Amino acid sequence: MKWPFARTAPIETKATPSGTSVPEDWMFELFGGGLVADYAVTGRQALEVPAVASAISLISGSIASLDLMVERRDGDSWKAAPHPVADLLSDQPNDWSDTYTLIRDLVAAALCNNEGALAWVNKTSGRPVEIVHYASGSFTVDYSTDGRAEPSYRIGNRPVPPTDVIHIRGPFEKCPLRLAAGAIGVAAKLERHVGSFFSRAARPSGVITTPKAIGDEGIKRMLKGWKAAHEGPDSSGKTAVLFDGATWAQMTMTSVDAQMIETWQWAINEIGRHFRVPPGALYDFSRQTWSNMESAQKEWLAGLEFWLRPLESSMRRALFSPEERPEWRVRFDRDDFSAVDLTARATAVSSLISAEVLNRNEGRDWLGLGPREGGESFGNPHINPTTGAPQGAAGAAAPQEPATNDA
Repeated sequence: MKWPFARTAPIETKATPSGTSVPEDWMFELFGGGLVADYAVTGRQALEVPAVASAISLISGSIASLDLMVERRDGDSWKAAPHPVADLLSDQPNDWSDTYTLIRDLVAAALCNNEGALAWVNKTSGRPVEIVHYASGSFTVDYSTDGRAEPSYRIGNRPVPPTDVIHIRGPFEKCPLRLAAGAIGVAAKLERHVGSFFSRAARPSGVITTPKAIGDEGIKRMLKGWKAAHEGPDSSGKTAVLFDGATWAQMTMTSVDAQMIETWQWAINEIGRHFRVPPGALYDFSRQTWSNMESAQKEWLAGLEFWLRPLESSMRRALFSPEERPEWRVRFDRDDFSAVDLTARATAVSSLISAEVLNRNEGRDWLGLGPREGGESFGNPHINPTTGAPQGAAGAAAPQEPATNDA
């Protein structure tokens, strides 16, 4: 066989083996098939991925929704006590935002920026009167190079002492958003591919094949008759009739399509791992069971401690004087997490009262109810205090009938 170009050799082609598919664009983009090799995204693009926005809003919103308590040391325990810091945190830490917004924005910024999040505490005569959150880029943090990693802060060009700064950041040099850049890039690429896939309608529901050529006019007549017989809700499910040896083949999901969905799910779970958010919290319930759901909930609460503890410590250092710090602290009320599940909260309160860890008024306070007379005493409500027998059991003292005068 003679080729038209002297130096061009024939290209050997082989049929695709049965059961395999040719990789699609999204696979070439991700794994470098001559197309785009770098699939990382910018910070703003990352927030457009639903799993990322959901994880950040869930962590920051959950922490900000907890009550902030200012407590004073009372022997071996801590008790809420009045203090100017409590007044500052109770409602409005500055003239333009509330406490919820301040805490939410601080945590969200720490999740998204390598340098973390910073708020400056404005003090008058040593007392905090205002807490101002500064956006990323408006402050700098420099660390000493002598091995101590002591930070020094500047807001604009003004140096600020560490005792006037609430600073929270992740445990690594990069924030969770930057650490998850690879998985976020995969999810973003797959989302764009699926969007273009459906917008182009690239895959028909089926194909009609004829053994002989029928020409353009024949194709138009065949499609017109097919639509007239089978298109529309009233014609759905009718038996198809084909002529001249034509056959119908339904298009099914290929292994490549299934692999795309699996890769997308993997990317979402990988994003959750970086932020320590369980898949169920990102609305992926594909592998959730009754047994692992409780474990995931505990891991989720434990993951929040990575941000709660540093935030509490930083606020204690910035809001109290050196003389006050041994006796005062700021604490997030973790008990608020159980308020979502009323049954679990009621069971916990009942068990603690029965074990005489709490009295009845302390249990009512957990439920947001006021005290009642006689509720300060400890005792098991299921045990008769007179006989020591369970309430309602045999041998318990019977209630006395009131005396009546028959005369």
